[in-house]
Amino acid sequence: MPTLYFVRHAKAASRTRWEGNDRERPLSKSGRKQAEELATVLGANPIAAIWSSPYLRCVQTVEPLAKARKLKVQETRLLAEGARLKGAYRFIEDPEIDDTVLCTHGDVILELLDDLIRRRIVKSSQVALDKGATWVVDVEDGLPVGARYIPAP
Repeated sequence: MPTLYFVRHAKAASRTRWEGNDRERPLSKSGRKQAEELATVLGANPIAAIWSSPYLRCVQTVEPLAKARKLKVQETRLLAEGARLKGAYRFIEDPEIDDTVLCTHGDVILELLDDLIRRRIVKSSQVALDKGATWVVDVEDGLPVGARYIPAP
């Protein structure tokens, strides 16, 4: 059964205080620490590939994990802010994707969780959106069939 790890990017610099392009907003000091610890949190899990939103804060979130696993971070707009649930489903529906980390944004994670609630896979009381946290989604025949939450480091 394919497994996908949907990671919400770690804590980033303040959106309101950041003066540059939001796509280039980096992780904060605590976010960098979360990113380093993500490699330990997911340490026992098999990981074959790592995909990320092209936004710097997402790429920085999974870089330490990629380095630890000797994998390349592959960037895609399918996981970018505003990509909606449709982007996540491109991975969920792909029969070739397994043991894959997908780093994305809160809006995409929220839509995914809403979908998992509709499918009665997750209860609304279980929903958590913490930055740096992971939702592990089990997939069968292109549809989510199970999910569990790994708290942010």
